[in-house]
Amino acid sequence: MRVLLMAEAANPEFVSVPLIGWSLADALRRATDVHLVTQIRNREALLRAGLIEGKDFTAIDSEKLAAPMWKLGQLLRMGDDKGWTMLQALSTLSYPYFERLVWQAFGARIRGGEFDLVHRITPLSPSAQSWIAPRIKAAGVPFVIGPLNGGVPWPRGFEKEKQQEGEWLSRFRDIYKLMPSRRRTLEASAAILVGSRRAESEIPPPYRARCIYIPENAVDPARFNLRAAPAGTGPLRIGFVGRLVPCKGTDMLVEAALPLLKSGKASIDFVGDGPMMATLQAQVHEAGVTDAVTFHGWKSHADVQQILAGCALLGFPSIREFGGGAVLEAMALGVAPLVVDYAGPGELVGPRTGFKVPLGSRAEIVAHLTEALTRIEADRPGLAAAAAAARACIESHFTWDRRAEQMLEIYDWVLGRRADKPAPFGL
Repeated sequence: MRVLLMAEAANPEFVSVPLIGWSLADALRRATDVHLVTQIRNREALLRAGLIEGKDFTAIDSEKLAAPMWKLGQLLRMGDDKGWTMLQALSTLSYPYFERLVWQAFGARIRGGEFDLVHRITPLSPSAQSWIAPRIKAAGVPFVIGPLNGGVPWPRGFEKEKQQEGEWLSRFRDIYKLMPSRRRTLEASAAILVGSRRAESEIPPPYRARCIYIPENAVDPARFNLRAAPAGTGPLRIGFVGRLVPCKGTDMLVEAALPLLKSGKASIDFVGDGPMMATLQAQVHEAGVTDAVTFHGWKSHADVQQILAGCALLGFPSIREFGGGAVLEAMALGVAPLVVDYAGPGELVGPRTGFKVPLGSRAEIVAHLTEALTRIEADRPGLAAAAAAARACIESHFTWDRRAEQMLEIYDWVLGRRADKPAPFGL
């Protein structure tokens, strides 16, 4: 099977979407015959990863438009940790230029039958339409798009956090659904991979039969290969990994854990940095629990797993999370997660592999978190069982090599090599 992979963002040295693009492309490279097409800014990292330019990948130089759009986005965001929707909107405007250059470089080869199918992995945002999808379909080559994800609405009662994150543009996000290019993209897609149930609900009914649910995140066992020690009888060590921004709910985690922190029954390790750092430090100081909370700042993947493997529980009460890569990484180490049952994390954590509290107002979430932490701290055997189930779940469903196997099942279906549509690949 010869596959042309389009991943405008694919970089082993970055995080978030570029790391997803790279990880899936790399796993597919081990599973079948692929050629990766990506943006020029990823070229040096791919070369350092051992790929051969021309043979394994092609770097498309779309910087004439992408670079100024990126600079404009950073200016309008007013900070690296604000205005994610603004950055996505500007990226969406510049992305068609990238695809036009891809078609110039590969159109003749696609029409000539060199590739069995074309799969666009990134962008993940469903607002980024594919200009060349109809052309690929017209050439008689199946086009696969996704996993698509994003657009999780801000929950009610968190307007302050939304304002702090500079997400004023998110209220206009659904405008993309009116774009004619959206319909053309969906019509030209032989398979539409959706990374969340929310993303699937945004696909118009006529195209739902082509949708396959497959979370976009997975885990590289080489990056997260330690095994957390079983929960003992000492203080419950809680870990958090991620940006310290309002939507992550870190202040709620501290507030909810205060009874345990003050009594010496728990501690918290924060790995990450961001605009909430000073606020959290002040909150911890005012509560008199500085000895029970450690702020590690940003760490390498090696250091992250070392710290997290020393924890017994991941505290991750994010109220607006598309994917939840940190949740899967903790589970891979044998650390059970505690999450808010909303969007990405809520779909990744099952009743046996972790703990969930319902979405509600801030006060309600804090109260539910306090109750859950108290219960978890008192039931160490239950926590150990959840941790073991979480690790087993990752090994069976959520490694990148397993994700590549799932993709090959989808490819076979698209190419008519199997009659039955693959079942959803979630829990």
